[in-house]
Amino acid sequence: MDSYSSSSSPPMGASPSPEALMEQVQAQLAEAYAKDLSSGESSCISRCVDRYMEATGIISRSLFTQQR
Repeated sequence: MDSYSSSSSPPMGASPSPEALMEQVQAQLAEAYAKDLSSGESSCISRCVDRYMEATGIISRSLFTQQR
């Protein structure tokens, strides 16, 4: 199993929740960047990814509530 696979993936045909998908992407990015960056750079990227994921969640929730 490669680093992009997850042992807790949903059954075939089912899609993961947005939160689970964001956590998986965040973990994969953190792992990929941690291999090549200094601790300061890694910390900066981690904070940037956190902000991006937070903004994506806010936008998704906003769009979802507007569709109702």
